[in-house]
Amino acid sequence: MPAEAPVMLMYTSGTTGKAKGTVHTHCGVIGKNLLDMGLCLDLKATDRLMWMSDMGWVAGPKIVVGAALLGATMVLAEGAPDYPDPGRQWRLVERHRVTMLGTIPTAVRQSMQQGVDVVRRHDLSSLRGVITAGEPWNKEAWLWFFEHVCRGRIPILNYGGGTECGGAILIGSFHRPLKPCAFGSAVPGSGADVVDPQGRSCAPGEIGELVLRHPSIGLTRGLWRDPEGYLESYWRQIPGVRVQGDLAKRDEDGLWYMLGRSDDTIKIAGKRTGPAEIEAVLLASGLVAEAAVVGVPDPITGSALVCVCVPAVNAGNNGGGLRLRLAELVAERFGPPYRPRRVLLVPDLPKTRNQKIMRRLVRSALTGTSPGDTGSLMNPEAVEALRAAARVLPP
Repeated sequence: MPAEAPVMLMYTSGTTGKAKGTVHTHCGVIGKNLLDMGLCLDLKATDRLMWMSDMGWVAGPKIVVGAALLGATMVLAEGAPDYPDPGRQWRLVERHRVTMLGTIPTAVRQSMQQGVDVVRRHDLSSLRGVITAGEPWNKEAWLWFFEHVCRGRIPILNYGGGTECGGAILIGSFHRPLKPCAFGSAVPGSGADVVDPQGRSCAPGEIGELVLRHPSIGLTRGLWRDPEGYLESYWRQIPGVRVQGDLAKRDEDGLWYMLGRSDDTIKIAGKRTGPAEIEAVLLASGLVAEAAVVGVPDPITGSALVCVCVPAVNAGNNGGGLRLRLAELVAERFGPPYRPRRVLLVPDLPKTRNQKIMRRLVRSALTGTSPGDTGSLMNPEAVEALRAAARVLPP
């Protein structure tokens, strides 16, 4: 086949709108997988790779193509990592001597609720690295995973990019030191940068848009039957760069951090904040298993916070007291304008099939606006439960 002949049509997860069909080519899929999986993640022919992923997400075909190209062994298992019992994933690692394991932070936070013993009873000494992707980490979950799964000896290789990129923009590797939640570097050749709305590079510690200054071999060649939509969405937002749609920052040591989708940015009293920053405070309390923070219209501050939380198993049944405590934690950390207008407690959050939280559906359920396309929604009952909680606890 010609190098640029299409080989795969892969849809985005649909967290911020209707899922978009991205068109990938023979040379793009092969070149990007060799770059990400081989050069950056050091996948070898002697490795056994297990990453229980929906094949409809870009990680699914990525592990199949990457392992086949590099000669690694794939460990394939039907079903879910935690069914029929919570320890299934760890049992598979032990039984098949998996060396490279893939997971997502959402699954790690769920594992934390099951207890340390579920992990600790299995021999995970075969692992030499763990790859994580999907959503931003919070520090407590990262440290829990590093202690109990990695046993303090193997790296967490954070992997961040998108379906439209065919893989990673930022990535962890065996070659650079890491900090909790961080990416070691940008993928070589991507020209990754963090910029302000005018396209100027942000200083260390400043939050900005994650962009590419150079086309990468793995980029989609366009959106299926929507070439203008592709240019408008990614190449015309900030002159001279390709916008990924994620908030990011770098620290003084040159490590990178992704902070969530820029579409989910909350602006209160003139200050822009990524939802992941506020959600991390809620998760750090130990009272919350999962959290989604959104902004709703407010005539004075522009936006007001609403925090939707899944209580941790040890949080108790004191709903009113728990909501008050969580609101106080946010106000203490971010200041009085950030005190949540409402804190809602729900059994689950709306998610895509690859376990990404759909904050736009949380926002639409709270504001009564149209949810838009819901084709990627895995658990519609979570939206109904959220609407019911909002009716019981009105503004």
